[in-house]
Amino acid sequence: MFRALGDPTRRSLLDELFREDGQTLGALEARLPLTRFGVMKHLRVLEKAGLVVTRRRGREKLHFLNPVPIRLVHDRWVSKFAEPWTVTLSDLKHRLENQTMEKVFVIYIKTTPERLWEAITDYEQRRIYSFGVGVKSDWKPGSSYVGVTPKFPTPITEGEILEIDPPRRLVQSFRALWSDDVKNEGTSRVTWEIDQVADSCCLTVTHDQLRENGNDEIYGGWPQILSGLKTLLETGETLTTYGSLRFA
Repeated sequence: MFRALGDPTRRSLLDELFREDGQTLGALEARLPLTRFGVMKHLRVLEKAGLVVTRRRGREKLHFLNPVPIRLVHDRWVSKFAEPWTVTLSDLKHRLENQTMEKVFVIYIKTTPERLWEAITDYEQRRIYSFGVGVKSDWKPGSSYVGVTPKFPTPITEGEILEIDPPRRLVQSFRALWSDDVKNEGTSRVTWEIDQVADSCCLTVTHDQLRENGNDEIYGGWPQILSGLKTLLETGETLTTYGSLRFA
């Protein structure tokens, strides 16, 4: 990741995705003084570093900025020595995620699909890495679910199980309830996709159907949640660098 960020052209590409996420190769080529081949070459490096992820939309291939690796660097080193940077990096993350209808987050976790699926759907494990909020559901297509924590008398989140294919794919509608501001954002959608890669899993979380210029609390916590999930499954420990959305 550091090698990828060391090139000014690649940083310019990330700047363009900062300004407008989900761009095609043609759109990025038009904004930079590079040939199409040059843009493709730099995007491949950024994808390999995990800083850019792609999604197919019909015939188009869209490129998204992935803030999770930067968050992992923070969790591993920066927070140990300079805790005030937590707020600064979180603010940067929120700015990166504005002006978009869809956010994509990718993380690699050394575990099995079965263990990862259990950590996503088990109430007690979910509470450990998801700001103290566990999810209750019977995990069947069409069933409802709620996100709850002992410190709140009413659910924090709610939604419906739209698709479920253990241990590979889970699609949920999502409505945040922890404040009047987030309630006004309405319903969005979260898709969990698990792909086994050798002795690890690639977990992709896509949060879409978001209101453009909406409240970034709706999706801003994903890097911390996924970092906490990785920490739990790989070390058995609890991530402690939680921000203002900690509910328990």
